[in-house]
Amino acid sequence: MAQPHPDDSGSNLTPEARLSRLEAQVATLAEAVRVLARGLENIPSEDVPPDEAARGARLAHELLLSQGL
Repeated sequence: MAQPHPDDSGSNLTPEARLSRLEAQVATLAEAVRVLARGLENIPSEDVPPDEAARGARLAHELLLSQGL
């Protein structure tokens, strides 16, 4: 389970700031899912290197870490 970011208490944030933060987090999660899905795609007519899924997972993980998620 992920630990909350130290600044994530939200107690000092306005509703607009909290919404903005949530929108940024959702955008980051969506990009991570896109990267992961791209790495897992397996088109039968193409040879996909076996490390492609690992690369996608690593990039998705890095995206999430960069945003403190």
